[in-house]
Amino acid sequence: MIEYKNILIIQTAFIGDAILASSLVEKLHEYFPNANVSILVRAGNESIYEKHPFLKEVLVWNKKENKLGNLFKILSRIRKNKFDCIINCHRFASSGLLTGFSGARHKAGYKQNPFSFLFDTTVKHEIGEGKHEMGRYNQLIEDFTDDKIFKPKLYPSLNDFEQIKQYQTGEYICIAPASVWFTKQLPLNKWVKLCDKINSSTNIFLLGGSDDNELCEKIKTQSTHRNISVLAGKLSLLQSCALLKNTQMTYVNDSAPLHLASAVNAPVTAFFLSTSPGFGFGPLSDNSKVIEVKNLDCKPCGLHGFKACPQGHFKCGNEMPV
Repeated sequence: MIEYKNILIIQTAFIGDAILASSLVEKLHEYFPNANVSILVRAGNESIYEKHPFLKEVLVWNKKENKLGNLFKILSRIRKNKFDCIINCHRFASSGLLTGFSGARHKAGYKQNPFSFLFDTTVKHEIGEGKHEMGRYNQLIEDFTDDKIFKPKLYPSLNDFEQIKQYQTGEYICIAPASVWFTKQLPLNKWVKLCDKINSSTNIFLLGGSDDNELCEKIKTQSTHRNISVLAGKLSLLQSCALLKNTQMTYVNDSAPLHLASAVNAPVTAFFLSTSPGFGFGPLSDNSKVIEVKNLDCKPCGLHGFKACPQGHFKCGNEMPV
């Protein structure tokens, strides 16, 4: 088996993708415990890897300001770090440029990347066929490891657990009701109905970012459940992970909180509206369930979702059982 000493994982897509990339961190640490493993993520996603025990360094690419200039700064830094192995989980030109001109001895990535002709190992990224994204990531390192797939894992700190102790005074469930895409988000009235069904003695915590606060407040106001707390914008991502570890259940859309739950093996129920778990982004927790409307000719209508239902009826959301 070839052994690498200085490894970089690249995943500069959205937060859910960055969470899933932790599966490679786990496996590479298992196979090369003495290696220095680093990861490159887009600005805003670095907090999930704060004080990660298996990472030497978290590199950050700021895409929002001076995108191209910052890209070449990151390239310069990568070349100075003299990585001997780079694993690129991203399929687009920017990460391909970083990989191709990194100077690394071994470069792996997907064939769809425009710079894949500069890679040493390439595999085709194929959506569907029952393969999870973890399996697609693992294909990038199978040639020097094996076909065993590791689950994603994040590591909240002791301080993160201390910060959420105040909420753990009894049984509770967590709900992350928001999504960037309208057609991936369960409608407001469905979340309200779900809250109304939950035992009144069970606390409900509504999670998300600060932008999700308005939606969470609407759910709380319209529900008859009297023990709902809005924590959207009040917890960091790792603090949210710490809270999820001991929840009775987590209810989510097909969005980043689903992967947060998987990364701490929290029980999770995921609502898949316009998308499908067959795309390979379903829950990975031991206790997990997917709920979706079956037998719709228009479902799935896209990989990432839309700002409005292309058909105008939004049956995948409006007919969702809760």
